[in-house]
This record gives sequence, C-alpha cells and structure tokens, in this order.
Amino acid sequence: MNRLNVLLPASSMRGPVVILLLVLLFSCTTEPRRDKVTDSDVFPLLEMEIRDLRRAYDERIYTITEVVELYLERIEAIDRNGPGLNSVLTINPDALAIAAELDRELQEGKSRGPLHGIPVVVKDNIDTHDKMPTTAGSRALAQSFPLQDSYVIQKLREAGAVILGKANLSEWANFRGELSSSGWSGVGGQTKNPYILDRNPCGSSSGSGAAVSANLCMLAIGTETNGSIVCPSQANGIVGLKPTVGLVSRTGIIPISHSLDIAGPMGRTVSDVAIALGALTGIDPEDEHTLASEGRYLTDYSPFLKEDGLQGKRLGFFTGPMGRNFKVDTLMRKAIAFMESQGAVIIEIDQITAPGTGNHAFQVMLFEYKDGLNKYFASLGPDAPIQNLEELIAFNKSDSISMLYYNQSYLEMAQEKAGLDSQEYLDALEAMHRGARENGIDKVMAEHNLDAIIAPTGSPAWKTDWINGDSFQLGSSSPAAHAGYPNITLPMGFVDELPVGMSVFGRAWSEPVLLEIAYAFEQGTLHRKAPRFLTGE
Repeated sequence: MNRLNVLLPASSMRGPVVILLLVLLFSCTTEPRRDKVTDSDVFPLLEMEIRDLRRAYDERIYTITEVVELYLERIEAIDRNGPGLNSVLTINPDALAIAAELDRELQEGKSRGPLHGIPVVVKDNIDTHDKMPTTAGSRALAQSFPLQDSYVIQKLREAGAVILGKANLSEWANFRGELSSSGWSGVGGQTKNPYILDRNPCGSSSGSGAAVSANLCMLAIGTETNGSIVCPSQANGIVGLKPTVGLVSRTGIIPISHSLDIAGPMGRTVSDVAIALGALTGIDPEDEHTLASEGRYLTDYSPFLKEDGLQGKRLGFFTGPMGRNFKVDTLMRKAIAFMESQGAVIIEIDQITAPGTGNHAFQVMLFEYKDGLNKYFASLGPDAPIQNLEELIAFNKSDSISMLYYNQSYLEMAQEKAGLDSQEYLDALEAMHRGARENGIDKVMAEHNLDAIIAPTGSPAWKTDWINGDSFQLGSSSPAAHAGYPNITLPMGFVDELPVGMSVFGRAWSEPVLLEIAYAFEQGTLHRKAPRFLTGE
C-alpha cells in the first residue's frame, strides 16, 4: 500500500499541498535502507530449472564441469565473500572430479537418472562418506567422518546428482536449547537471509534454503521434524516439500525423532521439487518406516504437474494462524481468491489437531532424541569423537563457543528420559498420533471431504537476534509434522522485500495431490523472484 494513500483521501491528492506533503513524507521517512550490495542477476544460470539444465546438457550448451565451476565460483563470490551469506559449510573437494565423470558418461550416451549433472547442496546432518565431515553444526562433530553414505546420498548419487557441499544449519537441527537463533551453528556461524541480510533465514534447514534461493545450487536437501523444511523455504522464497514419514529413508541422518523426522527436497520451483522427490523415494530395510511406502511411493512425480490442478479441489483453509499479521492475512486472502477463480472450493476450518497434541509430541521427541543420538554415535564406530549423549553434553559445557548464545536444555532433558520401552513414552506416542491423525487431519478432511488443507506458512523473516533468539509470529507446520503427513510450501507473495509462503498439506501419501495444487498455484501466480541481497538498516 502506498503510504501517502493512508494519510490522504484520493480526492485531496492535488496541488501544492500534495507536493509539500510528499516532500515532508519522504524526507522524514524511517524506512530501513535498501542498499544493493551485489548484482544478483549477473549469472548465466540464474533461476534455471532442472529441465532447462538437462536440455542445455543435451544440446551441448554446457558441460556438467562448466556448470559446477559456475556454481562454485558463485558460492565463493556470494557465500564466502560479497554478501557473505554463510550458507555452505563445506565445499566438496571432489565436486569437479564427479562432474568430469558424469560428463564422460553423457558423452557415451549414458544417463544415471533425472538428476544427472544437477548440482545439489545437502544439509550437514546427512551423512556423506567422502572427504566432508557430517557435523550437525556442532563443534563436537567438526571432524566426524561417517563410515558410509546415508540412504538419501546413495539415491542422489544413483540419480546422477553432483554433491557440491554441505549446508549450514541451526545446530543440532534447532533442538539443542532455548533462545536459539535459527541458522547459527558453532561450526558455521550465522547464515543470512539473501533478501535482506540482517533478516533470519529460519531453520533448521537454513543454509539449504538460503543456498537455493541465492542460486548457489540447483537443489538442496533439508530435513524436518517440525517446520525445518517449510519455514526456511518460506523465509527464503523457495519451494520446500516435507514428505510423508516413510516415503524417504532416514538412515544416516542425525536424528531427533524417528516418528517425525524426514528429509525432503528444496528448490526454486514446484517442478524441480517434484523431480527431486522421485529420485529420493524407495524401500530401505534399515528404516522400517519405509516399508509402509510399498505400493505408495513413485519414482516420477512429474505427471502431477498440472496447470489445471486446482480445478474441482476442495481445500480446507486453516484459519488458526490468521489474525496475527494483517499483511500476511492480506496475501492469504488474495491467494484464496485466485484459487477460487481456478475452480477450487474453499472451506474454512479453525482447528485441526486435538488439544494437547503438541505437548505429547514434545515428550516423544525427547525420548526418541536420546535413543536416536546414542544409536547414531555408535554407528560412527569406536573412533567416533563423541560416543554418547552424555559425552556430547559434557563437551558443550567445556567448549567456549558452543554455549556462547544459548543453552543445551533439550539435550539435558533428553538425557534424563528412560528407554523406548517406557510406558510414559508409549502413551505419549499413541496420544500424539491419535490427536494429529484420527482426531486431527484425517478427521477434519473426512468431515469436509477435503483434498488438502491450506494455510500461511509463516510471517516475513525477523531480524536475527543472538540475544533474544527467534521471533516467530505465526506458523502452520505442526499439524502435518505431528501426524507425519506431507506438507509443501511455495511463495504466495511479498511483504516489502520479504517473501511469504503458503502451505498445502494433507493425508499420508498425498504428495501427488499436493503437487497438483501447488503447481497450479505457482504457474498461475509466479510469485518467486530472485533475492537482491539488500543490506537492511
């Protein structure tokens, strides 16, 4: 909204009075500076999609080696220098060698899969068996080199992806202690938001979101327990998909909760995310949750990229996050009007999950955190730098940087929990699932015959604050997170220079329907725009 229109009715906007008011208004403005610190659009691959890049390979416009070199140069210019986004923790020293091998395969007429030659950054809580450590952002694991690739990395390599490097994250996936700042880790420091640099990228997949948005890679892989894919995706103006728990294996991912954790793709378009999702799915005997995806997972989700995907859809509009930020409310109402114009039917719902579900989920996370971390540390072998959760807590207490800004209360609370045979744990797990599923999403969707539920993902990014921690105004990730159900977020507009996202979530294994809705909305609105690396105040 034009600020002058707020002060004067349209009928009075004429003559010398208006000129005087304009001079006074704009000479006294307190708006933050919006200086551009780098030219973001001087990059030949800017906003390029997977299909475009694959076509460029086929037509010999680029080699994979040339593309990897371009992205590595951009990481050096924008992430290490220039704006200093600090989104990439570690560069893969073998990236160019991998690219050269993939080039040779293309020259021989071979293609590994849909991601052949696609540069990807992965969150640094995902194991890679190479020359890069896997740290979770923790100084305790700064020199931790896993004994094998995670299942997700295996799938990426099989599909032909080039792992450019590991992304910074909120330390221990933002489940270490109170008053944390998303995007800060003891290993990597603070990741910045590429739209306005003093704003927060959200987390915990902060580096993944910022790197994709800033065109430092084609894709990123993040992980989510509750909000850690969708929040950084919305704050960084990209598309992020949290799959159904069980659709993508968690083997080799540093855990919080095996009931809630999941890895998922983060990209600039719904199409890229859909292509990446198909490369990640599959049955992993080491992750029993993936057994439930038998007959449900797909290796190609591109058939669901339909421009008329909103036609006839019945969408529940979750109003719980509304009323906390009128600017976000305005964008959401505009989004709804567009969806209705495309043939969707909107039904307002004010509550999804049963009361108390969040408290049960928190207890589940604490129990499973202790069990999962101890098992993960054991998987690193007898020479692992940390052997168990107790040692991790002791390390943090003795380290001068790890405890610089916030505590480790969640680690300490988890350490006090009993095993997974505890009745307290079993009761909390059953209550969480009942409240989020049978008395939650499944119930609401059945009652209203819904195809999906929509809601604002969050509010515009807040200013990073290491003293007071994160400043969330609103969010809608918990219903899908607690149920273990899928959730996709995509841009729905901007507040000033900051992006805001819309979430689409629904029943287990409903990724095809969510992609139809998201793609139709994206193609009809085209809200995504590249960041300009503004300096803020």
